[in-house]
Amino acid sequence: MSHLTDIFSTVCFTAAILHTFSVKFFQRLAHKFPRGSAGENFFHLLGEVEVVFGLWAAVFLAYFSIASGATTAIEYLESCNFTEPVFVFVIMAVCATRPILRAAGKIIDAASRPLPLPKPLAFYVSALVIGPLLGSFITEPAAMTVTALILLDRFYQKKISLPLKYATIGLLFVNVSIGGTLTPYAAPPVLMVAQKWGWDLKFMLVNFGHKAVLAIVLSTALVAFRYRKELASITWSKKTAEEKLPLWVSSSYFLFLAAIVVASHHLPLFLGIFLFFLGLVSVTREYQKELKLKEGLLVGFFLAGLVVLGGPQRWWLEPILTQLGTLPLFLGGISLTAITDNAALTFLGAQVPGLSEASKYALVAGAVVGGGLTVIANAPNPAGYGILNAAFGKDGINPLWLFVSALPPTLIAALCFWVL
Repeated sequence: MSHLTDIFSTVCFTAAILHTFSVKFFQRLAHKFPRGSAGENFFHLLGEVEVVFGLWAAVFLAYFSIASGATTAIEYLESCNFTEPVFVFVIMAVCATRPILRAAGKIIDAASRPLPLPKPLAFYVSALVIGPLLGSFITEPAAMTVTALILLDRFYQKKISLPLKYATIGLLFVNVSIGGTLTPYAAPPVLMVAQKWGWDLKFMLVNFGHKAVLAIVLSTALVAFRYRKELASITWSKKTAEEKLPLWVSSSYFLFLAAIVVASHHLPLFLGIFLFFLGLVSVTREYQKELKLKEGLLVGFFLAGLVVLGGPQRWWLEPILTQLGTLPLFLGGISLTAITDNAALTFLGAQVPGLSEASKYALVAGAVVGGGLTVIANAPNPAGYGILNAAFGKDGINPLWLFVSALPPTLIAALCFWVL
């Protein structure tokens, strides 16, 4: 790939970032055209965050094909690793099923009962602590999907205030980003370096785990205290007794979920398991609502575009990483993560020879701490965005307000990860 092509990829990457902050502008333009017209549909498309990076990746690939030839562009595409986008699509579809959601809800509900708080407030605290920490075991995309769907059902659909909606999604994104650091295989930025740097389960628990738990508890307690009156006033209607799911149905869904998580780094394997899972869904249709595929496909498209555009950014990221000291590297990791995927950032760091142990920690800690600031900062974020976006009204989630709402928990996490 020529240097000129690298530069053009960065132009497209920057344009995609700016585009994510401008979706409201395109949505307003869409309303100026007659309903159902080509103009309305076109600007609605440009106003969907989930398609932004895919669209700009297409622009980059078109230029690449013209400048270097279609064969070279295809070879580049074949060199890209699309395992993560496909996995997020698969895990979103599986975790949105009735047996998985019901089990997760029961776990969170059971954990909330001992808390000396009003029931909605206690459930809120449990969901935003336990849900993200589950990411260390069932992977972050799965934790994000399950927690976001539970929050949607219990809180976002209860017409809570807009400030609470933003405070919650900002907290969710940050908590999930750091909640997967108890193990070396669940958080994408950790996964990129764990094997190469020899970071095992003991290393993660000693250096990251307790800090992540403390940061999650402190941030959640702060938001819950700030909105305690509104949360305590939420009323949940008494639901009729839910039909009990047969044990073989529930256990089958969890077996497939476990198999997909174990095979998460092998695309042909977990995709094959997913195809068998679709057969199970068909057989158990009477116990399961319509499978949600659209949301996962959009998120997968978003992440695939990020993979295509993120790869060529090494030409400017690597010099920055090699020239920073430990504290500047930690702060730089937080800042750079806001404008690029944190897994891509740590992957580049793993290619830099001679990094000290302190620098390695600073880079990864900064990457996970900054993973909640924007939609593109952490791979699971688009999943949460896709699930909760409609609850923010016709204009959807404002990227600037998301950034602002994620700042307080990000600062708390930064202090925990650096001072402790």
